[in-house]
Amino acid sequence: MRAIWKGAVSFGLVNVPVKLYSATENHDVQFRQVHREDGGRIRYRRVCSIDGEEVAYDDIAKGYETEDGEMVVLTDDDLAELPTSSSREIAVDKFVPTEQIDPMLFDKSYYLEPDKAAVKPYVLLREALSQADRVALVTVSLRTRMTVAVLRVHDDVITLQTLLWPDELRQADFGVLSEAADEEVKPAEQAMAQMLVESLAGDYDPEEYEDDYAAAVQELVQTKLEGGEVKAAPEPEEAGGEVVDLLAALQQSVARAKKGRGEDVPDEVAEVGDAGEAGEAAEEAPAKKAAAKKSPAKKTATSKAPAKKTAAKKSTAKKSTAKKSPAKKSASKKAS
Repeated sequence: MRAIWKGAVSFGLVNVPVKLYSATENHDVQFRQVHREDGGRIRYRRVCSIDGEEVAYDDIAKGYETEDGEMVVLTDDDLAELPTSSSREIAVDKFVPTEQIDPMLFDKSYYLEPDKAAVKPYVLLREALSQADRVALVTVSLRTRMTVAVLRVHDDVITLQTLLWPDELRQADFGVLSEAADEEVKPAEQAMAQMLVESLAGDYDPEEYEDDYAAAVQELVQTKLEGGEVKAAPEPEEAGGEVVDLLAALQQSVARAKKGRGEDVPDEVAEVGDAGEAGEAAEEAPAKKAAAKKSPAKKTATSKAPAKKTAAKKSTAKKSTAKKSPAKKSASKKAS
């Protein structure tokens, strides 16, 4: 497992450095949206609902939609003024009886691992929680937001479970139950219901239950694989670079077209166009030199010796190009 947070648990004057790990993982079956004909992945674009244009990431802001449908756009300066917290402390406020925390309030669960030098105070806190039959009510800052959580013991490990805010727990307001409040349960019916409960009493064993849906999906997929029912739709490994090149080519084309008609070119398009022209000029210079070198070779095409030298130069060029290509690949990996 990989730690997602580092900090310290503090209770009284005791400080326990810990690492935080996610205690759960999602095993739900995940499907992709694909083209029925060839199995190609369906991609989504960031399109503005007003003008229908695709929006770049740099032009995307956060918006808050009010109850009446109005949209309030929040800037980075607005968000910077909001209360945030970067504290690395899990501060114990109090130790409360376990039954006072409604299980409905539990949100996400995490494991706490102590540093090697803090095992003893960690064990001290763990034993104190186990013997007192209480949970530690704490505040912790996760993803810059302060939240309330509890510390409890699970399999000799201290776990942190974040809690929902009280207003996030929906109220069950069902009229049919209110109307049924006057319904009187007969003693014989109550006794029979209690007998049914006793007859089905037992212990919880997780091994008795299985996600039959996930198992059926895996079996179905395996059957199709063995039967050759596979849509091979390989995607280019460096799709991101191709998109950027295409965008630059389109912007450069727009700049040239507007210049040709004598129209003003937007600054962002002009910059790309100038950069593209500079790049083409830089590429054309070596090309012209190469052409000049190749022209004598054409005159001596009947001579085998110059042809061999030319072929040797080409193979050397291919080798140098091949040596450079890994550097490009590694650069693209770093960029990604």
